Amino acid sequence: MDTESTHSGYSYYSSHSKKSHRQGERNRERHKSPRSKDGRGSEKSVTIQAPTGEPLLANDSTRTEEDDNWGETTTAITGTSEHSISQEDIARISKDMEDSVGLDCKRYLGLTIAAFLGLLVFLTPIAFILLPPILWREELEPCGTICEGLFISVAFKLLILLIGTWALFFRKQRADVPRVFVFRALLMVLIFLFVISYWLFYGVRILDSRDRNYQGIVQYAVSLVDALLFIHYLAIVLLELRQLQPMFTLQVVRSTDGESRFYSLGHLSIQRAALVVLENYYKDFTIYNPNLLTASKFRAAKHMAGLKVYNVDGPSNNATGQSRAMIAAAARRRDSSHNELYYEEAEHERRVKKRRARLVVAVEEAFIHIQRLQAEEQQKAPGEVMDSREAAQAIFPSMARALQKYLRTTRQQHYHSMESILQHLAFCITNSMTPKAFLERYLSAGPTLQYDKDRWLSTQWKLVSDEAVTNGLKDGVIFVLKCLDFSLVVNVKKIPFIVLSEEFIDPKSHKFVLRLQSETSV
Repeated sequence: MDTESTHSGYSYYSSHSKKSHRQGERNRERHKSPRSKDGRGSEKSVTIQAPTGEPLLANDSTRTEEDDNWGETTTAITGTSEHSISQEDIARISKDMEDSVGLDCKRYLGLTIAAFLGLLVFLTPIAFILLPPILWREELEPCGTICEGLFISVAFKLLILLIGTWALFFRKQRADVPRVFVFRALLMVLIFLFVISYWLFYGVRILDSRDRNYQGIVQYAVSLVDALLFIHYLAIVLLELRQLQPMFTLQVVRSTDGESRFYSLGHLSIQRAALVVLENYYKDFTIYNPNLLTASKFRAAKHMAGLKVYNVDGPSNNATGQSRAMIAAAARRRDSSHNELYYEEAEHERRVKKRRARLVVAVEEAFIHIQRLQAEEQQKAPGEVMDSREAAQAIFPSMARALQKYLRTTRQQHYHSMESILQHLAFCITNSMTPKAFLERYLSAGPTLQYDKDRWLSTQWKLVSDEAVTNGLKDGVIFVLKCLDFSLVVNVKKIPFIVLSEEFIDPKSHKFVLRLQSETSV
């Protein structure tokens, strides 16, 4: 009896000492400086921690519980990682921030020019009508009812022009493009030259000569408003109607996993087509998951790590020969590697199906429990009734472990924090959704817009093209949209010209004859 107690006490002490030893090692590693003493460039790295969701409760104990149990919602990136960020990358990021400041200045400059031009356009007809009565009222000829009708016409036309200009030009900007929109710039230049020419004619023929014909002056202002309405119609044709008819088919391929989509566009510039592609990317493409691409790299590294090269002729610095030998040895092992890949994928699919079944059962039991709570709460006092958030917090622990294991197996854990899962669960409870509707977000990868913005990994893009980005789309044009982790390769193909002919078939020709053989089976 004493031996057993001594043995159990020793095992408890040894396990406790091992645990404290591991904690001490983690603390020492945590307090280590990221730089080495010699200051080599390979050690220059930055550890970035992705933001996690807020804890279930506000105290520190719950925060610790979330970090321990939910795990893997944080990601540490070091210099040896595939997605490492060095000092050069930090300098590049700072340069991108400076460029973004320049883009903001350019955006506000363009908005200021457009606002100034709009004020000039709308105030010019009013100034044409008001200046003669202010400067030489006594010399003007009486106009009467005709001028009053023209005043009403000018007022309504300016109101229509104001509404149309607001609807067409003053929209919230969706993105920052590298170059100006050519058609919009040409329209602004055309409007400016048009208004300036009207002012020059007005100054020479009316102000200098002090024209007495006030009716002619008002008709001159009306002609300006009519011309501005026609320019607005031209802007609608160039900016909106011209691009509606599909003329090109764009194939968009993601460089990492080869996922592709096809889009049909009209006559657009390359930068505007890139903007349309990116807007559709966030809703059509599944979210980019770099963890799914590490399996093949890990497998190749494991095969190469199992190879050793021996130099029987003595030490040599011929690294090229060793690399060739390793590649040749890896090629000889290729016949057996496909078997390993087959069994690894089969084992992974079996594990995913098993944990998916556990997750489905756990979620269904949890939703049955909340349905039973809803039936019981009808007889409770109003102060005891739970809202959707409290109900989600009540049933979440029963499914948390199964959900966490499934997300880890499918490598989706870094896209779903505990707070986002609770919000989705409360949303499903509020709207009386089924367990299948709740699980749909986690059983299959969704589009990028389904997740939080800090999980997108792609918010800033660079457009790479051999052609000028202000040029229109043409057959065979290829441009690339790059972000930090991957790129989208866009191939432009012109929609072929289709020849459709008609063939007439007489309805009376649909007559048939039944032919029976002389010998039939009995």
